[in-house]
Amino acid sequence: MASLQHQPSRDWKSEKAKKQARIKEIQALRVLRKAQIQLEKENKGENGGSGDGGSLPLSEPSIDVDEYLKSLGLQPQSDTSIFTDEDKSPALASDGSNLHGKSPATKAEDFQRRVDRLTVSQVTQTNIPPHEVVAYAKETQTVQSGPDHRDYEYNLNPGLEWDDEFAVLTFDDGQEEESLSLDHRHSKLPPGILRHGMPEVMEVTPALTEGEKEISKMKEEEKLKVELSEDEKEAIALSPDFQRFVLRAAKIMERAISQQLPDILVDYAKSADAEDEREKSATKLSLNRVFFDDKWSRNRCVTCLDWSSQYPELLAASYSHNADAPNEPDGVCLIWNTKFSKTTPEFIFHCQSPLTACTFAKFHPNLVLGGTYSGSIVLWDNRLEKRTPVQRSPLTTSAHTHPVYCLKVVGTQNSHNVISISTDGKLCSWSLDMLSQPQETLDLAYRQGKPVAATSLSFPPGGINNFIVGSEDGTVYSGCRHGTKTGILEAFDGHHAPVTGIHSHAVPGPVDFSNLYLTSSFDWTLKLWSLKESKPLYSFDGSGDYVYDVAWSPIHPSVFASVDGGGKLDLWNLNNDTELPAASATVDDPVALNRVSWTESGLHVVVGDDMGKIWVYDVGEQLAIPRSDEWQKFSKTLTELKYNQTTEDFDMSSNSSR
Repeated sequence: MASLQHQPSRDWKSEKAKKQARIKEIQALRVLRKAQIQLEKENKGENGGSGDGGSLPLSEPSIDVDEYLKSLGLQPQSDTSIFTDEDKSPALASDGSNLHGKSPATKAEDFQRRVDRLTVSQVTQTNIPPHEVVAYAKETQTVQSGPDHRDYEYNLNPGLEWDDEFAVLTFDDGQEEESLSLDHRHSKLPPGILRHGMPEVMEVTPALTEGEKEISKMKEEEKLKVELSEDEKEAIALSPDFQRFVLRAAKIMERAISQQLPDILVDYAKSADAEDEREKSATKLSLNRVFFDDKWSRNRCVTCLDWSSQYPELLAASYSHNADAPNEPDGVCLIWNTKFSKTTPEFIFHCQSPLTACTFAKFHPNLVLGGTYSGSIVLWDNRLEKRTPVQRSPLTTSAHTHPVYCLKVVGTQNSHNVISISTDGKLCSWSLDMLSQPQETLDLAYRQGKPVAATSLSFPPGGINNFIVGSEDGTVYSGCRHGTKTGILEAFDGHHAPVTGIHSHAVPGPVDFSNLYLTSSFDWTLKLWSLKESKPLYSFDGSGDYVYDVAWSPIHPSVFASVDGGGKLDLWNLNNDTELPAASATVDDPVALNRVSWTESGLHVVVGDDMGKIWVYDVGEQLAIPRSDEWQKFSKTLTELKYNQTTEDFDMSSNSSR
């Protein structure tokens, strides 16, 4: 404190006054400069740009500032103390020293030197944009568009935007420059430009000819091909999906290839074609085609034929076992399509027991039923990729224990059953929903006698209760399923050998012939029966072998077909002749024909032999299509047959009495 008291003291007011005086001097210098510029302009205007005027250059040190200020009417101030009491700084100490330890005189000199170094310069304003913040919301991100969007501009220096390239950086812009990040600008690079701003260099492929291009393409395809091993190939070939695809594709292709298309080049105006049509219609019986499969039907006997009611072109055929192929299934059922000229079956089903009967489920077109030699009932579904039965009945005493020789579906859409007969003397009623046991079982016995060994079954048209069966003893029986009397009701003696086939008359027309039925037998005869008569109306004795089957025409009231063991097919028209068939055909092979069936149209008849072939014959229109008076003529024919039978019986009785 003692040292501070010996320093020369100054009043702070005097220092403030000096500062104010200096500021006024600077202001005066500015005014002087403006006045000098104005005088120069005036002198140039008067003297044509020459003369020194009254300019007063400020850079010359010889100019007396005080004199110049007096000439302008300004009073210069002295360098005495100019501080006032009202501007006293609280930061100054009471002894006249400041906080920095410098005396006021030293500070004034430093201030004067700094002011002398100040010059007038141009100020440049630079606007640096803030750091871009990218935010993503839970919504669809779209490309920004608008006048301010510059992603489409081509910039060789992707590190900077256009504004950044031409901006002037000042001494304090270093921190802002360091804060610029280039990561968010990499997404705006044009195609072909790398991150460092240089273009991407691609290897140029040499020009190739067309042949060289094809060769290179083939080589690339060979590289892409993967060679499978034998085990992998076998696994793919045995997979169910692959087999299902191949089977379905093969069926479609086979149908397309076998489809018969009309010939567009045929001239239907020719008279020769008309003559051919007349000859064809006049031909009563001609072979159309043969169904045969070398693997599944060779050396197998055709045991049953049935047509689909939903799809009339489909034919189901059951086959027995093949003695020459013990490793193959014993029973086979094939579904043939008569619409296309294909030689392979549509569906193949098989089971472990020889089939003796088959039928379509009338109200379920995808289901096929089969009766086996072992006595069980089997069911197939063509919607499944499965050839074995989906259901089968058990071998129990409550069902059949002998071969099932006939199956029929009777009833309506809402209420129907499957009826089966066997040589064990039972008639069973089944439901398609459950084949574990029959719904009903009817014992076939006539007058409390031995069971009837039924070999064939027929229902009158529209009937579900009354039925007719043929037996091994040659007797025909009629019975009833429901009512006060059930079982076998009547017996009709006529054949001397087992009955092989039976068929009821089912042709609708103005006259009802539903009481008529035909039978065939091993006694080489055919017989015409009526449920109203106990004896046959007529016996056809012209066959030379066992007669295996018989069937009425579905559209003609007096026409029926029969087949025998000599390979002969006979078509009978009772309105024309009762002694001889109207048309006959013998198959080329030495085989026995054991099954016959008509198509729904009545224009084709199908027969099956004991070697696995199915023969399809065309029936002439003159024989197949009935005229309007055929029903009346057939009624007269029946009356004559009854009269002749009565006369023969009377003659026989009179001869026996003698």
